[in-house]
Amino acid sequence: MTNLQQTWVYLSASPLFHLTLTLVAFQGASWLFERGGRSPILNPVLIAVIVITAILSLTGTDYATYFEGAQFVHFLLGPATVSLAVPLYRQWHRVRASALALTASLLTGSLTAILTAVAVAWAAGGTEQILASIAPKSVTAPVAMAISEELGGLPSLTAVLVIVTGILGAMFGPMLLDLAGVKSWSARGLAIGTASHGIGTARALQVNETAGAFAGLAMGLNALATALLLPILWGLLF
Repeated sequence: MTNLQQTWVYLSASPLFHLTLTLVAFQGASWLFERGGRSPILNPVLIAVIVITAILSLTGTDYATYFEGAQFVHFLLGPATVSLAVPLYRQWHRVRASALALTASLLTGSLTAILTAVAVAWAAGGTEQILASIAPKSVTAPVAMAISEELGGLPSLTAVLVIVTGILGAMFGPMLLDLAGVKSWSARGLAIGTASHGIGTARALQVNETAGAFAGLAMGLNALATALLLPILWGLLF
């Protein structure tokens, strides 16, 4: 028993252990997702987060220790984002053909995401700091955290809200689009990418290449649009 405890202490302090934990948790979640018929409810990111959080809580491991290993996966987010240019390049003829509609949809979606989030938080009695934290929740995490900090929000809270938004969008976005009767893969991808950034884009890529290409484009352009529009809106509102 003593040897087992010593082994655990050694492993729990090793970055390789937490890297392995992250990969195994996501791989197991992906297997469950496939076995469940790719049900949106079994979103791999959500399941992996729950498993990892439970293990860290049970073992008393703090986030800083965990991130020493998980940072290797975090580093790969950059190349993974850049790789979204591949399906976008393949669908470039579709993008050019719908440039005007794409621009209008993107601006509408970006403004809607900002204003509805702020309105709901304000109606619930949120402080200005909370409103600043929730406003950029539909943008990819690094950009959202930078915007939140600039507006006086809490970047750590923004990061949590971004992840929750992405997971909920990936889980329920396709069902809502089905209910709304949206059939076009480009429109579906654009909507999910605008509302749910990287996590939604990953889900769109699993379903259809065209949807994934437009989702990746929307994710990038929405980050740019929000970074430009939100400070102006914030100045007008507050």
